[in-house]
Amino acid sequence: MTIKAEYIWIDGTQPTAKLRSKTKILADRSELPRWGFDGSSTNQAEGHSSDLVLEPVFSCPDPIRGGDHLLVLCEVLHTDLTPHPSNTRALLRPVAEKFADQEPIFGIEQEYTFLKGDRPLGFPEGGFPAPQGGYYCGVGAGEIFGREIVEKHLDLCLAAGLGLSGINAEVMPGQWEFQVGALAPLEVSDHMWVARWLLHRVAEEFGVTASLEAKPAKGDWNGAGAHTNFSTRAMREGYDAIITACEALGEGDKPLEHVRQYGTGIEDRLTGAHETAPWDQYSYGASDRGASVRIPWQVEVEKKGYIEDRRPNANVDPYVVTRLIVDTCCTELARREQI
Repeated sequence: MTIKAEYIWIDGTQPTAKLRSKTKILADRSELPRWGFDGSSTNQAEGHSSDLVLEPVFSCPDPIRGGDHLLVLCEVLHTDLTPHPSNTRALLRPVAEKFADQEPIFGIEQEYTFLKGDRPLGFPEGGFPAPQGGYYCGVGAGEIFGREIVEKHLDLCLAAGLGLSGINAEVMPGQWEFQVGALAPLEVSDHMWVARWLLHRVAEEFGVTASLEAKPAKGDWNGAGAHTNFSTRAMREGYDAIITACEALGEGDKPLEHVRQYGTGIEDRLTGAHETAPWDQYSYGASDRGASVRIPWQVEVEKKGYIEDRRPNANVDPYVVTRLIVDTCCTELARREQI
């Protein structure tokens, strides 16, 4: 039996990393071997010493090729098998393990924008569509652009066994969202990266670009975020832990430490308008989509549940945002338990 294994990894492009992939032919699927690549072509090495290692860490069925073929997500290692500096998954792993007893889980809402050339899908050449208002969760040819791509992406993600929990059209024409989770930190991040790869791959077939740019259309249009929903066992059981987590995210230098790592173009998107808080101010509140962190209304009513960090950009690295939130919130929750 011949297996096509698509090895996927995250490159070293700055300020926003890109996905790369290539195909390895295997005799069977019993073992996924390490593989190598030219890091000088992916902004991860110099030409005089360019060999880097792909370490398989997550695999799932390849829903495009079908059969027994696989998608294989990899970490990038040096040839001495230590993590490459671009390997943000390696930084998340020890944090996730340290606080595993608190059972942190995430749901990430991935917004993105379809572009045809340099214009969002649905924007007429040389002009603008009607102001935003009717596009969010809309229906009809005058409101919705790219649904056939979105539906195919959803079907492929589900066929791959990824933990998608929903899709919807967003506020700007050509802008959509899919949600992954609720899953543990490493799992939600792995699934998100593979879902992103599938999104780019499907859009490619339609001659469209799926952009994760934070502010793809300047002016009076919503940006694109990756709202990150988070809870621990204590938060799912009581409201005091909810407030503790919200306050921990706003303590001292934490707000700026986080937003500086929440994706490229954060200042363009977090302006205080278009359902955002200013990037340099921290706030939290119930049902408040203008706050940095929102406590959903049902959480306030039931006095337990989760919080939504609304600051991460669409282009945020899920390994980074989950590491920051787990480290900040779980450290404080553990400290409060010891008092």
